[in-house]
Amino acid sequence: MPPVIATVVRGVELRDRLDSERSRGHRIGFVPTMGSLHRGHAELIRTAAAHTDVVVVSVFVNPLQFGPSEDFQRYPRPLERDRALAAARGVDLLFTPTAEVMYPPGSE
Repeated sequence: MPPVIATVVRGVELRDRLDSERSRGHRIGFVPTMGSLHRGHAELIRTAAAHTDVVVVSVFVNPLQFGPSEDFQRYPRPLERDRALAAARGVDLLFTPTAEVMYPPGSE
C-alpha cells in the first residue's frame, strides 16, 4: 500500500498546521507547483527535505497564469498521480486549493 499523505485545501488549514510545526521549532520547506509533477519537482522536494523539517507541496493550477488564448481547462490535473509521487518522496503535506479558495469572491 502506498504511503498516505496529509492533504489540506483551505489556506486557514495550512496556516494552522504550519503554525503548529513552527511552534515546535520545525523549519518549513514549500514547493509551489501547478501539478503534473515530474523529475524537476522531485529534485525540488529532495532539496527542501535536505534543508527543512517539514516539506509542503502545493498543487494549484492558477487560472491567472493563463492568457485568453491559452487553454486553462485542458491543463492536465493528475492529482492522484501527483499525490502518490509526493508521498513516495516523503512530502509531509499536500496543499491543493481551488481557485475559489485562493481568490474568494470580493478579493479582486
